[in-house]
Amino acid sequence: MRQKQDKITKDFQQLKYKIFFNSLFMLFLAFLILMLLYNFVFSGRFANWTVAFLQRFFYSGQPDSYEMALNFYQYNIRTRIEWFFLFAFCLVFALVLRVYLNNFTKYFNSINQGIDALITEGTEEILLSPELSATEKKLNFIRHTLKQRKAEADLAEQRKNDLIVYLAHDLKTPLTSIIGYLTLLSETPELPPEARSKYIHISLDKSIRLEELINEFFDITRFNLTTITLDLENTNLSRMLDQTVSEFYPILTEKNLTWNVDIAPDVWILCDRDKLARVFDNLIRNAVAYSYENSEISLSMEPQKYKVEIILKNSGKTIPPQKLAHIFEQFYRADSSRSSSTGGSGLGLAIAKEILELHGGMVQAFSKDETIAFVLSLPLDCGKSLP
Repeated sequence: MRQKQDKITKDFQQLKYKIFFNSLFMLFLAFLILMLLYNFVFSGRFANWTVAFLQRFFYSGQPDSYEMALNFYQYNIRTRIEWFFLFAFCLVFALVLRVYLNNFTKYFNSINQGIDALITEGTEEILLSPELSATEKKLNFIRHTLKQRKAEADLAEQRKNDLIVYLAHDLKTPLTSIIGYLTLLSETPELPPEARSKYIHISLDKSIRLEELINEFFDITRFNLTTITLDLENTNLSRMLDQTVSEFYPILTEKNLTWNVDIAPDVWILCDRDKLARVFDNLIRNAVAYSYENSEISLSMEPQKYKVEIILKNSGKTIPPQKLAHIFEQFYRADSSRSSSTGGSGLGLAIAKEILELHGGMVQAFSKDETIAFVLSLPLDCGKSLP
C-alpha cells in the first residue's frame, strides 16, 4: 500500500511542479503590476495624466482650464485616491485570477475529453498533456479493460447463443427416439417380451438424456439471471466426499472406470453443503465424461495448515494449454466436437469455480501426458479467504 501511494505521488510530481511554478509566476506578475500601478498613482504621474485628460476633454477652450481641471482632481479624486487604488487592485487581482484559473482548468477539460473517449469505438490511445501522464495511463488502462470485458461478454454471448442452438437441435434426437419407441410399443402389443424390454430401456435412456439437456437450459437461465448466495453451516467434508464417491459407482461402471480414493477422516469446514456438493458433482461428472474407458479416477483430500486440498485426476485426452486457459469460462467446452453424449452446456466448471471463490477458495486445472487434474483449495474456515 505504501509503495502504491509513493508511485502515485511520483506520477503526479510533474503536475505539482507545473502548478507550483505557474502559481509563483502569476503571483510575481500580480505583484509587478501592482507595484507599477502604485508608482504610477502615488508618484504624481497619475495626477498629471488625470489633469491633462480633464483639461483636454472637459475644460478645453476655457482660459483657466488647467486650474479648473486641477481643482476638480484635488476635490473629487485626490481625496479618494486610496479607493481608486483599491478598485484598481481588485481589478488586477480578478484579471490575474481569471488567467490563472483558465490555465488550471485546462487540465480538467483534458481529463473530461479523455473520459469521453472511453466510450468511443476508436482504437487510438487517449492523449493528455505531459503533466497528466499518470491519469493518461489510468484512462488507457480502463479503456483497454472495458474493451477486453466487452469482447469477453460478446464471446460468452455468442457461445451461449450457439449452445442454445445446439441444445435445441440435440433435444430433437432423444425426443424423436422416445416418440418412435413408445409409438411402436403402443401399436404393437404382440411384441416379444425381450424386444419390449429393450425398447423400454432405450426410451428410458433417451428420457434421461432429454432431462439432462433440459436441465442445461435451466442452468443457462439461472447462471445469467441469479446471483449465487451461500448458506453456511458446519460440515463434515470427509463424509460428504465419501457419499459423493459412492453415488458415482453405477455411472463409473458404465465405462468400466474405477475409483482410487484417499480421503482424510473427520475434516470439518464451514460451507454451503448443497452448493459445495454441486461443485464435486460437476467436477466428477466432467472427469467421467472425458475419461478413457477401463481407466482410473483418483480423488484425494488432505488438510493442510490453513486449507484443505482436494485433487481429482482422470486419464483422458490431454487438453492443450490454449484451451486449458479458458476451461472455467462460461459456455466454454474443451471438447469442440460437441458429442451428443458428452457435450454439456459449458457451465459446470464455471459454476464450480464461482461457488469455490465465494467460499474463499480456488480451483486450478492441469493437463499433461493424457492426465487431467483439478486441484481445489478451500480454507478450513470458509468464512475467510485463502492467504
